[in-house]
Amino acid sequence: MKVLITGGAGYIGSTICSALEDSGNTPIILDSLVTGRKEFTKNRIFYHADISDREAVAKVFADHPDIHATIHCAALVVVPESVSMPYEYYRENVVKSMGFFMQLNELGYPRLVFSSSAAIYDVVPGFMVTEESPLKPLSPYSRTKYMMEMVLKDFSHAYNINGIALRYFNPIGADPQIRSGIHDKNPSHVLGKLVEVALGKEPVFNITGTNWPTRDGTGIRDYIHVWDLASAHIKAVKCFDQIIEKAATPETPYVVINLGTGTGITVREFVAAFEKVYGKTINKAETDPRPGDVAGAFANANKAWELLGWKAEMPIEQGIADALKWGEVRTSILNFDE
Repeated sequence: MKVLITGGAGYIGSTICSALEDSGNTPIILDSLVTGRKEFTKNRIFYHADISDREAVAKVFADHPDIHATIHCAALVVVPESVSMPYEYYRENVVKSMGFFMQLNELGYPRLVFSSSAAIYDVVPGFMVTEESPLKPLSPYSRTKYMMEMVLKDFSHAYNINGIALRYFNPIGADPQIRSGIHDKNPSHVLGKLVEVALGKEPVFNITGTNWPTRDGTGIRDYIHVWDLASAHIKAVKCFDQIIEKAATPETPYVVINLGTGTGITVREFVAAFEKVYGKTINKAETDPRPGDVAGAFANANKAWELLGWKAEMPIEQGIADALKWGEVRTSILNFDE
């Protein structure tokens, strides 16, 4: 089975590529390398182009007419950056994605798995959200994900497109075989920053926000190992037609599935788990929330089990351990100076 991965040179995209290969399938990468890493494309079919390059996209499908499905990971993803750079986020995540979806329709490749986000949910009592929970995206980044779900819904109504939106919670860790991991030179996510502090590259870890309405005042998250996340994508593309047949309706012609562990962990609890795995305490400080931050949520993952036969299996300790291993070798794998 050939699967096109847009953004396949990124953190999650490259892990999906590895999971596809490990299950006997062939990933085809389309990536502009604006944020992705060329090192993650090694020994893989790779097209260095933007999703808005219609000629390049047409060539991908001309070269590989047997592509089974497309997984659309390509996006800008840093919440605080989206607050200061909304134009770039709407252009890259909405305008270009919309054109790309339309080209898939024109070329006759209807199976589309979209990387969505749990950041679109409103805060609910108890913080656990189902796919039917109210939505309230609060940053330009999360609004781009919400908008593209609406585009997917409308395109599924009007055109030859079938969509599955996978709402990611908080990916952590690295490929367990340490082939890839977080690739930002200066990571912005919780675990990436913790690893930087542990390795002496940053002086202190900032707990951003301590007055949220959670059990200890820090944000609550659902930390899912990136390999579990990747595994869900393999199941989604393999069972794509059955999922659409079972769960899509005329009123909601695309299918939404939460990808999380089903367990909420506060930032303070996560830091404690990190210190336990690491074996040392780290320097930490409490600061105000970053622009666009929210109290958070964790997944009700029942629908993923029902439709995909999937549930998260790797504990957060495994994600932390893999991230630490990756943190130790990533500068030897990624050529940040080039």
